[in-house]
Amino acid sequence: MIQEIKIKNFRSFKEEVTFSFEASNDKFAEDSQVVQINENVRLLRFAVVYGYNASGKSNLLHAIDFLHYFWIYKPGGMDEGTNVDPFKLDRTSSNEPTRFDLIFYVGNTKYSYQLELDRQQVYWEKLSYYKSTQPIMLFERRWENNQSVIDFNNSGNGDKVSAAVKELITINCLKNMSFFMARNQVNVSLPLIDAAKDWMKGQIMPAIYPHTNLTNYAQRRTSTNQAITKHIVDFLHEADFNITNIQSNVINQVISDDAIKFFLEDANTTQEEKERIRKEKTIRQIRTIFEHTIETEEGKETYSMEWENESVGTMRTFGLEAALFETVQTQSLLPIDEVDTSLHPKLLEKILFEYLRTPSRTQLLVATHNDGLLDLVDDLIRKDSVWFTEKKKSGVTDLYKLTDFRGVNRLSSIREAYRNKRFGATMN
Repeated sequence: MIQEIKIKNFRSFKEEVTFSFEASNDKFAEDSQVVQINENVRLLRFAVVYGYNASGKSNLLHAIDFLHYFWIYKPGGMDEGTNVDPFKLDRTSSNEPTRFDLIFYVGNTKYSYQLELDRQQVYWEKLSYYKSTQPIMLFERRWENNQSVIDFNNSGNGDKVSAAVKELITINCLKNMSFFMARNQVNVSLPLIDAAKDWMKGQIMPAIYPHTNLTNYAQRRTSTNQAITKHIVDFLHEADFNITNIQSNVINQVISDDAIKFFLEDANTTQEEKERIRKEKTIRQIRTIFEHTIETEEGKETYSMEWENESVGTMRTFGLEAALFETVQTQSLLPIDEVDTSLHPKLLEKILFEYLRTPSRTQLLVATHNDGLLDLVDDLIRKDSVWFTEKKKSGVTDLYKLTDFRGVNRLSSIREAYRNKRFGATMN
């Protein structure tokens, strides 16, 4: 689970900002929305970010998404960039490094990860863990004399790394990739480092944006996992949809010689799939059918509809529930931008309610314009879960939380206070 992330010189975050999932002493929804890591650390399972258009709230999600991408990114060569996106609205920041500092927990073990890079290379990367209050370095990677230099902790408090393994990892660690991708290319056991690496790869879900194709994602999941299908059908039924079943089946469709050539030349097609297409001359598609049960004067009647005939809101819910189910199953973090896209406010409340009422070690970070959720503070949502972004005249984003303001507990309506610019983060 993530405790906090610090971001500097990334997109609109020119100056360092800190986002934290650490819970306050508030006892509201303690059992379901707070995870007690140890006697001193309590982490939230949910956070919501408000801000007007182009204020930078999406960039918080992009920062987490970038880190997840960078950890598993393998460049084709030394000349490829890192794809980091620094602040661009001044004369110097685009040529200066971007900095990330991340505190996270794998089980009950606390880790610290630090990264400094620009668009061409990594300057500094460090992973530490905690046995007490002070961090213990596991590896540190620096850029010296035009090459990466990597040090490991062989004191007995870290993973023991031989000189040969250190050399192999260093050789594979290109200037534009993460240490973890280089480590993947060396067959050696590094338990403490690998626990963090596995968390980075498996416990952060790709961010969902308004343009994300959730339909294809949900179709793939429901074609192979009946538990996901049952979960989505049950949710849709409880949310007052008349959908009573969903069937996603893989079908083989015969394609033309021109289409075969296209897929064989497409870099996104795996070698295994190319061999299958060459042999069978078909592509695999998923056909999803929604079963609707309605009530008439004659009684209940059931009809089937192709997914293309369903509403945008139905398909958005189909995809979101598939993603949330997987998030809970894998105990992951899921960022969702504009979570209210194509959803009725009451449906969004239902989605959040179902997620928040079930205790787990998952985390959900959403950005939204739906200020109606602020009416649910202390009813569904904790005060310490609410954050705001505001963009200064210089184009720099400021990030702060609701509980930074005095007198919040005395407000009769947090929503009205927000609309009246009590917290900023609204149009001038």
